Amino acid sequence: MTNEKLDVIYTSVSDSIQGKSNAWQFYIKEVQMISITDSLHNRMRIISPITDASTLSEDVVRAALIANFHTALDVKYAIADGILWSVFIHPLKELSEHQVKDAISQVYNANVNFGTTFASTGLSFPFNQPSEEETKKEPKSILKKKKI
Repeated sequence: MTNEKLDVIYTSVSDSIQGKSNAWQFYIKEVQMISITDSLHNRMRIISPITDASTLSEDVVRAALIANFHTALDVKYAIADGILWSVFIHPLKELSEHQVKDAISQVYNANVNFGTTFASTGLSFPFNQPSEEETKKEPKSILKKKKI
């Protein structure tokens, strides 16, 4: 993947777009998306701001962390600069056009599904939701402590 190919893809899927060869801001159905690339270091990210992180309850943050493991799939929820984001981060060169389009879809869906299903696609990995009583218990240690 190259910046030139990304520009073509982003232009084709967005309702409006602004940017240059390594940083774009575009909208899909009024949802803001931002993409930044660094060709020198072979990195790229597609991000979408969701809400002010200071407004989030502890329960919602916990639900987002659980979603990162089960329903957010290739995207993750992350907090940076006081904002909660839907984030896709990947090496740039290795991406195919299909993967970029899928990433855009997942970032968009994770944004609009935040607070409800927290899902980026229709797929989720099965899990048992802990009861409220279980979440208050002392966590079990699954890792052996390393002696110093």
